[in-house]
Formats: sequence, structure tokens, C-alpha cells
Amino acid sequence: MQNNHNIRIIIGWVLGGLLVALLIFLLNKSPKFDNNLSVDGKIQVITSFYPLYYFTSQIVGDRAVVYNLTPAGSEPHDYELSTSDIARIENSQLLILNGGKLESWGDNIKNILDGSETKILTMENSQLLKDPHVWLDPILAKQEVLAIAVGLGQVDSGNASYYLVNAKILSDKLDNLDNQFKLGLNSCAKKDIITSHSAFGYLASKYGFNQVAISGLSPDEEPSVQTLTRVADFAKQNKIEYIFFESLVSPKLSQTIASEIGAKTLVLNPLEGLTDTDIRAGKNYFSEMQNNLNNLKIALQCQ
Repeated sequence: MQNNHNIRIIIGWVLGGLLVALLIFLLNKSPKFDNNLSVDGKIQVITSFYPLYYFTSQIVGDRAVVYNLTPAGSEPHDYELSTSDIARIENSQLLILNGGKLESWGDNIKNILDGSETKILTMENSQLLKDPHVWLDPILAKQEVLAIAVGLGQVDSGNASYYLVNAKILSDKLDNLDNQFKLGLNSCAKKDIITSHSAFGYLASKYGFNQVAISGLSPDEEPSVQTLTRVADFAKQNKIEYIFFESLVSPKLSQTIASEIGAKTLVLNPLEGLTDTDIRAGKNYFSEMQNNLNNLKIALQCQ
């Protein structure tokens, strides 16, 4: 058994090396935009919201300048571009979007940039059509990381290998996060959670629990009285002890239902953004996903 395990490890490394070599080859064959570097010799990259900003920053290290369009403490679902945002995008070499209608301005900026030298990278994934919150699944997030690394290499071929190496490091961390969720949610007494908006479908599907949302895919969707009644009834029938809310939107609806059924509230962060206080405290994608796991274990009564 040990020999078979060693063989699998060796094969994995060989295939991984071949993949990196292939990606570097493809990058070298792709159109180059290296002549559009910023004043200090680094490319300028714009991301639409926090998860893409964090992943990109981890990949580029000190080789590029990354700017996040959605301000700290703001929701990307309803953020609108300013004139200065558009100017910043036009002066960049790469714009990274989530897609799936997360950015209300996404289609418009594509029209504005039509014919320009700014490359647009959208996180293409068929699942985005039904739910844009792919970054909350660590394995789907790995796909985003690879796409970002390849896109960066296409506009900055001189650092393509560096970006791929950092993407591999980040992907390994996401694999570790995936394993933590699998172990942490493996043995739970409950299977249902109630969330403030429907952001956790991928996470629920991946790790075997059921999400019941107060609002829809956007936290700005106002639930009807019938929906609130249905959610409260579901919570009572299934003896839900915790109602989840988010840090960037009002907790009022979650608190109302919790008060009605005698439950408590906990944070489940969709990581659509962090506040200035969070950033100063050193919080990031991984620390918040770990907090999400801890709170899910409490709500689902996991051992």
C-alpha cells in the first residue's frame, strides 16, 4: 500500500510539472501587452471586489500593482462605477471580473473598453449562471486562481512563471481549507442552516448541508412577508437554534426571525468584502473562511 501511495505522489508531481510547462508555453504564445507597463515598470491590475483582489494580490506579490474597485465595507452587488474608476480601468493592463451578474456594471464596462488595450478577464464558469458566489467553494476558488495566473501571464509574460508558482502555493492553501471543511463538517447532528441571503449554495452542496435563505442571490432583494413566514416556520419545525447574518448588510431580518423563534444569531461571511476594521485587524479570505467553518460547526452541532 505504501508503494502504491508513493507512486501516486510521483505521478501527481510529474503531471503537475507538465501542466505548468504547458501553461508557460501557451502564455508565451499569447498576445503580449508588456509595452503598457505603469511608471514603475509594473503592470496595473484592477479587480471588481474582494475575493478576486485577495487572490490576485497573493499571486502577483510585488510584481504588479493591484487595485480593488469595491471600497472596503461596501457590497459589490450594488456598487456603481465612478468616473475615476473608469479612468483607472482604462489606464490598467488587466481588469478581472467575477461575472454572473455580480457586477451590475460589467456589461457596460466591456462596451467602454471595446477596442482598447485593457484585457478583461472574467471568471468563466457555467455555474455562474445560477449563482455567482463560486469563491466560497475552495475547489472552485482554485479554478479562479489558475485563471487569474494565466491572465496575468498573458499581459506580463516576463513574470508568467512567477505567477504560476504563486498560484500553486495559493491552490495548496485552498486544498488545505477544503480538507478542514470536510473534516469539520463530517459528523454533524443537524443539516439545515438559515442565512440572510442565498450566497452559500456551493458551500452547502460541497459539504453536505442545506441552506435556507431569507433573501435571494443579492442581499438587497427584499423578502416578502410570505417568505419571512415560511422561513420562520421552517426554523421552528426543524428546531434551528442559530440564524446567520452578514457583516456588510443589516442584520435586522435575521435578528427578527431569531427573536420570533427564540434562536441566537451568528455571522456567516460571504466574503463579498471586508471592512476597514477587518483589514486593519489582519483579516483575510482564509481567516474569514475559518471563522465561517467554526460558526457552521456550532450551528450544525458538529463533533
